[in-house]
Amino acid sequence: MIANLFVVGPAGSGKSTFTAAFREWMIKNEYEAITVNLDPGAENLPYIPDVDIRDIVDLPSIMEEYQLGPNGAQIVAADLMANFVEELKSEIDSYEADYVIYDAAGQIELFAFRTASKFIVDYLGGNSAILAFLFDPALSKSPSGYVSLLMLSSSVYFRFYKPYINILSKIDIISDEELQNIANWSSDWDSLYLSLLKENPGMIKELSIELFKALENVDAFRTLIPTSARMLYGYE
Repeated sequence: MIANLFVVGPAGSGKSTFTAAFREWMIKNEYEAITVNLDPGAENLPYIPDVDIRDIVDLPSIMEEYQLGPNGAQIVAADLMANFVEELKSEIDSYEADYVIYDAAGQIELFAFRTASKFIVDYLGGNSAILAFLFDPALSKSPSGYVSLLMLSSSVYFRFYKPYINILSKIDIISDEELQNIANWSSDWDSLYLSLLKENPGMIKELSIELFKALENVDAFRTLIPTSARMLYGYE
């Protein structure tokens, strides 16, 4: 069965870099894998997509035709992609790959919170779709930041209702101590709660604690997988 991995996460979390590195790791380990770029506004990707939505949906043309700025054109493009899923799937299927890695739009709201996106994931991924939500290490290293990303990843899961994994990207840019703290929070929720209690008093702390309790009630916690594209670490 083909595995369809949709890489999602906040802007700057390293989705395209993760996609490039994961594909490189796959090829080195003799897996048949292809990459699919689903971001019509992407520039300077660190890999050459095997299938590229930019060949079908052209952002500059949308800006000109609809008299829109870059942000408005991104929204229109996100919805227009649904019109071309058959063409995309046909091209993807022609590779007969065992693994398909989808690089989602840079701005998570354009992918996760558009009606068209759920249709795209269901159509392209079907029952073998898996969501890989990337945690930005810069935000993850504080307890409240970590909780905010847990909330966001849970929201994405709620939108698509597909199996998902949480991935900590770019671990090479944080210290060993920071990485260990994040690992502790990931494996021991009590540790995360105690760290939240130690944060400076204020609205952010109180809100984070209440969010933690809500996430705990719906069993939203997942073990976080640490990765580094630079070191090709964590992809197994």
